[in-house]
Amino acid sequence: MYRGRLKRDLDDWVGRGMIDLATAERLLADVDQRGARFSIGSVLSMFAAVLIAASLLMLIAANWELIPRLVKVVGIIALIWIFHIAALIARSQDANRLAAGSLVLGAAAFGGAIALIGQAYHLSGDTFSAMFLWFVMTAISAALFRSGALAVATGVLSLATFAAGFDSFGWDLASHGLWAWWPLAGAAAIFALAYWTGANRAKHFGYCLLVAWIWWTTILDRSELYAFAVAMAGTLVFLALTLPASPLAALHRRLGASGSFYALVMALSGFAYFQGSALEAVTTAALGVMVLALSIAAIALDGRDNGAVRFLAYGAFAAEILYLSYETIDSILGTSAFFLLSGLVVALLAFVVIRLEKRFSRPVAEVKS
Repeated sequence: MYRGRLKRDLDDWVGRGMIDLATAERLLADVDQRGARFSIGSVLSMFAAVLIAASLLMLIAANWELIPRLVKVVGIIALIWIFHIAALIARSQDANRLAAGSLVLGAAAFGGAIALIGQAYHLSGDTFSAMFLWFVMTAISAALFRSGALAVATGVLSLATFAAGFDSFGWDLASHGLWAWWPLAGAAAIFALAYWTGANRAKHFGYCLLVAWIWWTTILDRSELYAFAVAMAGTLVFLALTLPASPLAALHRRLGASGSFYALVMALSGFAYFQGSALEAVTTAALGVMVLALSIAAIALDGRDNGAVRFLAYGAFAAEILYLSYETIDSILGTSAFFLLSGLVVALLAFVVIRLEKRFSRPVAEVKS
């Protein structure tokens, strides 16, 4: 997909005389030399590994009565070693897809071993403990093998472990004790694995884990004012990452599009929760103006280079307009006043953004010694 889009752009630039044909060919050859980022073969091989892993777990869950417990345990442990040794052999032969599939199967076999040993020997424990152990060991394996596939598997297991905590301890924050704080370390581990293995997409699981944890600990477990505080914090983080003059602008370039996107998700979702709980019309209207202003600011600051932020801001803007229209549909004058106020705010924001764009587009004067 990326290569096709790049080739069309290069052909267009050559046609308009912006670059010569030789340069376009060298650029395309460089992209081909790096290798495709998306491969149907890789996707199919991972699907095969996942399906085989699911089959393995289902067979283990069946708990065959005719097979002795010791044979079951020895067999599942042998499978773990076989899959990991197969991954080492495949990696030595540069068969990276086969190595990735074998590592995923090894991680699945380890999860099956936890379930089988607990089932066979009637060990006491809860779902969260088993899932957390599976998550930790998969993360260690991903780090040792420097496997992007296992980094993604670790991300998936982190979300499954987070959900298992509710099954074991309930929804009350106090009932989790210190375990309520493990997602912070889990997200940090996923970010580290994404960097270490080069699997940049795995970091999205870390962001999702953080967002889910913040929603649970700060919004769902507390009052609406905490939701507003989360929304303001998300807004400040987003602005700190995207404002050109911000000292964190360089960090934003290293993080890529995901950092500002998830900060905006946190801000908009916090505003939406607080607005949905608001009873007064004035509070609802004020929050609506804030959401609209934030949406436009997001498009102006980060929408050009960040498609995820752009579409999220468009969707939030449209949803907010529809929501406020529904809330004030019984009063034409009320709706008119709201749109007038929103128009003034948007006009003011547009004026500020235009002034900032002009200021930042000015060339920096050279300092002569």
